[in-house]
Amino acid sequence: EQAPSFMASVINVVNGNETLKACNPQTVWGAAMIAASLKLPVDPNLSFAYIIPYRDKEKGYIAQFQIGYKGLVQLAMRSGQYRKMSVSEVYKDELKSYNPITEEIEFTDPSTWKMRDEGKYENIVGYYAFFELINGYRKEVFWTVEKIKQHAQHYSQSYRKGIGVWKENFDAMAKKTVVKNLLSKWGILS
Repeated sequence: EQAPSFMASVINVVNGNETLKACNPQTVWGAAMIAASLKLPVDPNLSFAYIIPYRDKEKGYIAQFQIGYKGLVQLAMRSGQYRKMSVSEVYKDELKSYNPITEEIEFTDPSTWKMRDEGKYENIVGYYAFFELINGYRKEVFWTVEKIKQHAQHYSQSYRKGIGVWKENFDAMAKKTVVKNLLSKWGILS
């Protein structure tokens, strides 16, 4: 019942990306099937899942599935185990203290926050994600912008090349990074 709209979105994604058009069609199909099996849309504007082209020295261009931060949140919510969950950028005037050993974060009084309304990326100092399970277990993580950039430099070819989703939407990729770290270490996924 959802297959026609899903296939239309895959065709739109491929047609809108010259590098994806050059990919081995089997790899595009494989990435699309992973997204379909997880029931996650691949429209890059939605941040649920992506079909990402990579250049392989031996195979030419290949496509790979990549889950977005909203996709991770969706899988977590489907488990039915979460009471609350959130991810957000943190501006300079919002962070009071952060202890990297205990991973405890303290925020300033929200009535003093002004930079969030301005929305200037240069005022973002990091990204925060938390969840609380139905049983009361709560976990939170905070990564500085610098830590996220170091992570991207180490793990992402497109970041190192200055292309792709990291360049086009750093905010979404930063949120995905902290959510993935939070959920893969301490969360429950469907």
